[in-house]
Amino acid sequence: MNDDVRNIVLGVIATAVSGGFGWFSRTYLSQRALRRKQAFLGLSDGSDCLFVVNRQMGGKESSVHRNDAFALLEISALIKDCGANVQIVTHDEARQGFGERAEFCVGGPSSNARTTAHLTSMLPGVQVDVGLASDHPDRGAIRIGEERYRWEKGMVEYVLLARLTTRQGSRPVFLLSGQTANSNQAAARYLAKHHEQLARKYRRESFCILLKVINSDAYGPDVTELVGDVTGPARTPAPAVA
Repeated sequence: MNDDVRNIVLGVIATAVSGGFGWFSRTYLSQRALRRKQAFLGLSDGSDCLFVVNRQMGGKESSVHRNDAFALLEISALIKDCGANVQIVTHDEARQGFGERAEFCVGGPSSNARTTAHLTSMLPGVQVDVGLASDHPDRGAIRIGEERYRWEKGMVEYVLLARLTTRQGSRPVFLLSGQTANSNQAAARYLAKHHEQLARKYRRESFCILLKVINSDAYGPDVTELVGDVTGPARTPAPAVA
């Protein structure tokens, strides 16, 4: 074998080894990212999850607000990537215990009874002013500890995005509790876009963050900023009113 042939053979071998190593590295990193996503979302290959929605106010009995349907579309890609199946149920038809299956619960307590149950059980420090008159400035306001976050129609909307678990290893509930259907969709979009960062920060722990949707009349759910992590005050029972 002369030098030219040997160099060609060595080049082919080097190319094959390099290509194989690159393929292995990409496959390994892709699988690791998928496992991290599955662990964070509580979804494994072939598993089932619930998508719990409220019924549209003033709509037909089985109708869902279009923005809540869009929220499902935002999250459905994550569910599909994990190889899981989704069952859509309305809030008054969900009859499973906490942590039996992964759950995405969408809608504020004014229209979603399951959200009310999750807030009471897991985030007792959160209060939502839903019983006030429609023209009251605090109607729909979210209170967390000493802070109050008011809804300004078409200008400012707030939404809670929480990952809730009852014990290590249980399936999580993702709660998207907004002041409007638009803010619910904004939270779903935030989860879909930032799930990797959230998984790195919180791993499998519970958390609750508050998001602010700005100028929704002009931008819909597209302009959203993180107000902050409110896990501590949200999980601390509010003091009794004398």
